[in-house]
Amino acid sequence: MTAEDLDPCSASCPPGDSIFYPPSPPGYDAPDHCYGHHDDSSVRYSNDVTPVSIFHNFNHTPPLDSSNNSSEGQYEESVENIIDDHDKSELLPTQAKSQGGSSTLGSIFLIVNAALGAGLLNMPKAFDQAGGVMTAVLVQAVLLVFIMLALLILAQTSNINKSTTLQEVMHTAAGVWGRRATSVIVTVYCFGTCITFLIIIGDQFDRAFASIVGDDYCHTWYYNRDFVMPASSLLLILPMCYSKTIDFLKYASAFGVFIIIYVVALIFVEYAVGEHVPGHIKTQPDGWLDVFSVVPVICFGYQCHVSVIPIYSCMKHRNMKHFSVASSSAIAICVFTYTGAATFGYLTFGSLISEDIISNYNANKPSVMLALVAMSLKTYTTYPILLFCGREGLSTIIKDLFVTNDTPGKEKFRRCTIATVWFGASILLAIEIPNIGAVIHILGSFAAIFIFVFPGVCLLQTTLMRDNTLSTYKSKGKVGLALVFIVLGFFLFGVVFTQGIMTELSPASEVVLLCTPEASGARFYLALFNL
Repeated sequence: MTAEDLDPCSASCPPGDSIFYPPSPPGYDAPDHCYGHHDDSSVRYSNDVTPVSIFHNFNHTPPLDSSNNSSEGQYEESVENIIDDHDKSELLPTQAKSQGGSSTLGSIFLIVNAALGAGLLNMPKAFDQAGGVMTAVLVQAVLLVFIMLALLILAQTSNINKSTTLQEVMHTAAGVWGRRATSVIVTVYCFGTCITFLIIIGDQFDRAFASIVGDDYCHTWYYNRDFVMPASSLLLILPMCYSKTIDFLKYASAFGVFIIIYVVALIFVEYAVGEHVPGHIKTQPDGWLDVFSVVPVICFGYQCHVSVIPIYSCMKHRNMKHFSVASSSAIAICVFTYTGAATFGYLTFGSLISEDIISNYNANKPSVMLALVAMSLKTYTTYPILLFCGREGLSTIIKDLFVTNDTPGKEKFRRCTIATVWFGASILLAIEIPNIGAVIHILGSFAAIFIFVFPGVCLLQTTLMRDNTLSTYKSKGKVGLALVFIVLGFFLFGVVFTQGIMTELSPASEVVLLCTPEASGARFYLALFNL
């Protein structure tokens, strides 16, 4: 993907300082304003320095050890050759002016909105399956260490070639086949997540109509979820799916974050004054495998690693200082909302908790009705973020296999076609799969790949590039940490995926709809049009 493909989230800016590289030469610094910047210097840099995989150049690249003066001198000399005096004067931060891009606060909202969503509704049920609040919170605390480290590793790796997608990051770390494998996994994961969001929309409308209209609401065609979900999504989601960049969603994301805060506040209030009678509340797991029940939901809930690279590429100040503030603040907000909602939601209902916690509340209450509508609106703002990431993944596969000479016209046609087909296919599958838990269990296993395996590969390869002889304890420690990431990621993927399949094959996993229509799916539309 070229710099022009994702303008204004341009990839044409020179890489900034990274823990994987020696210090930058004196007087040199990466600009904070590069996105949307099209002066001659940025064009020359883009033409001279193209993304090159660490994997392919490992044997030809000397170890970038900051203690090795000759290596550092070669690095400085290469930078001097690439950037002339006029270019460096243009890149000085004292002369840089911010032009477009997301602020740190806007990036926080984007990351939070990408992470918070379906996982919030399913988290209380996961606490019950894992053996209670204490067990689930301990598992979450351990996973959060890896989740936060993974975000920083991916961002650092993206700085090497100014990558704008996770696929480009993995191209840097693992070459062409790494990019292609990542594109496939990202596409599958994002598509499944989009289906989950549409199921949530249908669930919330079902609860609202059951309370307002009555238990037989689905027998009226314009109250049927098979009509309401596609129609509302067509109006509110599809127009946001064709954008070339992701940063315009920061305003909708801020709205989505406040909606989540309201839902969490509702759970707190219902626990305090709702007078609900809880079922059995566990204090320990029934078996050691139960501990892994919460892993897919936590991974799915905190998984923003696919979206975070496009978000980072569109930051007004693309550097690790601002990204660390944005990512740590976003994860802190997620911890508060997920832990609070899951803890108080589980303590409110105990073993009686549903896959979707809002379905446990009486929707006749105005506060609950507002939460149902709000969660639907929030989901409308999150779907386009995941579609953007999945669209870029699928576009990468198509370009690698079929496109030899890409043009802006071809890119626009491909982008619009993928978005349209993606939206239509996700709508059809969401109609046929009404169980949110079935999708989350499978997607949670794929989320472990993004959180553990991909960052582990990036850390391993970038460390070997910097010090291929592992001459320092720091390098050996990084390689050890990378191997822990990779091994743990594959282990969790296998356990969670197998457990999810076994759970969904059991009869107890079948979901019961609030209202069973006379016809659903394709038969509903055939009956509607008298065909």
